[in-house]
Amino acid sequence: MASLTELQSDILAFRHYLKAERGMSENTVMAYSRDLQRFSEWVAVVRLEDYLKPTLKDLGRYIAAMTDEGLAAPSIARHIVSLRMFFRFLRLEERTGPAATELLGSPKLWERVPTVLSPANVDALLAEPRAGDRFYLRDRALLETLYATGCRASEVVNLKVEDVYLDAGFLKCTGKGSKQRVVPLGRPAIAALRSYLGEGRPQFAKSPDGGGPAHVFVSRSGKAIDRITLWKLVKKYCLRAGLPHTISPHSLRHSFATHVLAGGADIRVVQELLGHTSIQTTQHYTHVDRARLKALHAKFHPRATG
Repeated sequence: MASLTELQSDILAFRHYLKAERGMSENTVMAYSRDLQRFSEWVAVVRLEDYLKPTLKDLGRYIAAMTDEGLAAPSIARHIVSLRMFFRFLRLEERTGPAATELLGSPKLWERVPTVLSPANVDALLAEPRAGDRFYLRDRALLETLYATGCRASEVVNLKVEDVYLDAGFLKCTGKGSKQRVVPLGRPAIAALRSYLGEGRPQFAKSPDGGGPAHVFVSRSGKAIDRITLWKLVKKYCLRAGLPHTISPHSLRHSFATHVLAGGADIRVVQELLGHTSIQTTQHYTHVDRARLKALHAKFHPRATG
């Protein structure tokens, strides 16, 4: 049975690994360390029998504990990603087998964090539009764009053809307050959009709707799809992929932000990508949360309890 002392030793070794072998910044390493310190504190409180061999039930209890502490779903997702990285490292060091890493990536576990999809579940959702579907090219491009950019549903349905720059690999979207921002596109999204704009869209878009700039995503009548249609499409493909019915277009925005931050992106960059006016809004997606800060203050400040 592994002890708490061994857990602290493993966390320290993981920090050295991230910095020396993965080349991560000090801020990113510290972020992982804080996430794992929370896990260590929980292990001590519940007296987990062996942290090297957690069960699905154990991990579910950990998620429930974080929920009770007031952590938002994106923050909980960040902690799961940190744990998965940690257990991958432990497997490299032959400290544990593959079971924990597999559990931390399993849909059954991620379903307990309803508004954020795991990377594997995102892949499953994006693969659902099939060649036999009538709007296959459009729907594939639509889902790829939602996840690749983290754009709001309203921003995607209002996207104009003239705002998409595939050769340069970005699009220009108009957010709240008519503020425009530039958002990069990954290769899968570029490929999907190129196929749709070249082969799929011309079948429906006979002329620009209303004589104005042509919308990217249109219905068979050639008119721009609306947010309700987008919502129904996401629900349809989630159902086919066997994903929770709670998933919505906004879930892909949440997933985008969570995954980018988990990958080590600077929060200011994510703020810009999401089009947030205030950094405080973006911080909802990080491991830094008011409940934890309050708990730490109560624990260490000499006059916290008066």
